[in-house]
Order: sequence, then C-alpha cells, then structure tokens
Amino acid sequence: MLPVITEEIADKAFSEIFEDMPTWRKKMIHYIKDENPEINTAIIEAANKTDLDPKAVALGAYMAYIMMEMASNENDAIINYSE
Repeated sequence: MLPVITEEIADKAFSEIFEDMPTWRKKMIHYIKDENPEINTAIIEAANKTDLDPKAVALGAYMAYIMMEMASNENDAIINYSE
C-alpha cells in the first residue's frame, strides 16, 4: 500500500524542489541512482522514450518518488513512536 502524501508533505517537498529546481533535479539523479538504481533506470528510459521534455518527465518522477519517500518515513515514525 502506498503511503498517503499529505498537503504538508507536498508543501515541504515543493518548497525544497522549487527553491533551485535544476540543482535539486541533479541531486535527485545521484540520490536515486544510489538508493534505487532500477527506479533511476526506469525514469531515464521513460524520459528518453517520449516526445515530452525529458527533464520535465524526470522531474515529475523524482517529485513523486521523494514525496512517497517522505510520506513513508512519516508513517514509519508514527508506527514506531514510543513515549
């Protein structure tokens, strides 16, 4: 089951992403390459096999990835919370 991406998570992600989008996108290329090379390969292949701007396709995929990761981490923190 995919984690719920709340408005707060989306706002936090967007503020980080759009502060300096080209630099963020480049950072994500290296991050996902290390964290999940199969996803990175799929993103690059999808970006290159479309008539759309490859950088825009990759940006959308990286945005979705990071928001799901943030939501998953938040859910894990709630589940593992102890007083």
